Amino acid sequence: MTAPLIDLLRADLFAANFSVTALTGLWGIEADAALHRNQRVPALRALARLRATLNVPEPNVALAQLFVLGLPVDRAEIDAALPSLGVDGAERLGLLTAHDGHGGTVDEPTLDDGAPQVKPVVDLRPYSFVDAHGAGSWWIASDLGELALGHPLAENHVLGVGGASLTLSALLIPAPVDSALDLGTGCGIQALHASRHARRVVATDISERALELAALNARLNGIDNIEFRLGSLFDPVAGERFDHIISNPPFVITPRVEGVPNYEYRDGGMVGDALVEAVVRGAAEHLTPGGVAQLLGNWEYHAEAEALDRLVDWLEPAPTTDPAAPLDAWIIEREVQLPTGYAETWIRDGGTRPDTPDFDRLYAAWLDDFEARGVRQVGFGYMLLRRPAADAHGRTRLLRLERLPEALGHNAAGIGSHLEECLAAHDWQAGLDDDTLLRSTLTVGSDVTEERHFWPGQEDPTLMTLHQGGGFGRSVPLDTAQAALVGACDGELPVGVIIGAIAQLLDADAEDLRAELLPRVRALLDDAFLEPPAPGSGA
Repeated sequence: MTAPLIDLLRADLFAANFSVTALTGLWGIEADAALHRNQRVPALRALARLRATLNVPEPNVALAQLFVLGLPVDRAEIDAALPSLGVDGAERLGLLTAHDGHGGTVDEPTLDDGAPQVKPVVDLRPYSFVDAHGAGSWWIASDLGELALGHPLAENHVLGVGGASLTLSALLIPAPVDSALDLGTGCGIQALHASRHARRVVATDISERALELAALNARLNGIDNIEFRLGSLFDPVAGERFDHIISNPPFVITPRVEGVPNYEYRDGGMVGDALVEAVVRGAAEHLTPGGVAQLLGNWEYHAEAEALDRLVDWLEPAPTTDPAAPLDAWIIEREVQLPTGYAETWIRDGGTRPDTPDFDRLYAAWLDDFEARGVRQVGFGYMLLRRPAADAHGRTRLLRLERLPEALGHNAAGIGSHLEECLAAHDWQAGLDDDTLLRSTLTVGSDVTEERHFWPGQEDPTLMTLHQGGGFGRSVPLDTAQAALVGACDGELPVGVIIGAIAQLLDADAEDLRAELLPRVRALLDDAFLEPPAPGSGA
């Protein structure tokens, strides 16, 4: 049983204050930034200076060198840094090794003192975050990266918390739900995040190694509402439905030819973007009514075809789906890459360096594959899918397909709450006829500002723009009537009364102005520039 050993590890890490803040304090902001660029020399130099000046051992120096920088450390230092678990316990957990392949003591002293040393087997580092539920911090174990290994990654590599992981966790809608599914959990980071808003979480993966590390991470962080299951795609949850499906699937488009590595954490084993299509199509049968699926994905542009149109086809229900209604969808394309740039990105991601024969061979394989299948570009983005609620008969389907390559707004706790607000506002306004909307009172979002430009000496603005500080950082051009309407939305006057007053001021026909402004009001509600009345306000 490893659970008691994991509990000892948690106690030791807590006692050592093995945290993001503590590690940054050890080596400084500049070295921390270098580590994010996969360069550890500045951090290692900082640790060497600390060792030379400290009068007593500092546990975090040893822990950071071993588990974050991936370098050997004197056995005595780790025994002191993990007093409850000790080196023997850490070795039983598979965190490190104190022996070489012949059973002898490792003889690679980092300090030239000849003392017995230990080597890391995993990457174990602190992770901190802020979400809608507040600030949090965990310790996350994953496989050693390319920097520590000194060679390309193994195909069964279990990735730690990377850029895609952070993107998806920030997108998660934080509404409380009964059940959540993390499809392709990897090291378990999305399942851990889901555990904060779901009563129970099922986490699946095709990799036994990934599930072992994910289960270790859950226990290490005191999280006990996650169940781990082995299997591909939706096979482990056949016949089950969930309120929230989350997936950072292995969406990378990799040539399916001999000699090209197939990394479990990123390559789904299917041709092109078929893996992402399979997740989208499978979500319909595994969502509860009103349930939401959120995932990242890549999609291909073929010849002159519009990629987003292909995504709409994926949303059509399978004959066995009940009810036979297409999913709601909000798909946001954030980036588009040419085949050359895409190939370079993912070959380098696997640890194969440019200007090597292997890199050139893989590069040619990627370009051959794209050329053979007529792929001219690859898109990347976010997909939010929703199964219609049981009482949603006659509703207006949500189908938003957008390209938003610009920087996001400021979302300290992630963008998930913004997505939730937008969905709620859309559902509210889509369920109202124009007359009811005219009788409603609205307010301007707290992060919304208005910008005006004037020609020198002129009283009237030549350009007016509404800006959103959070969310997607959108900007909307305004005309005089729309600016006046937004400016008057303070939750007091109904929309119809405001439009009537504006029509009088502009000497415009009130009916024509209502027909012009109401679609804009609905659009501003959809994007959270305007907010509907609070539930129960009677407005």
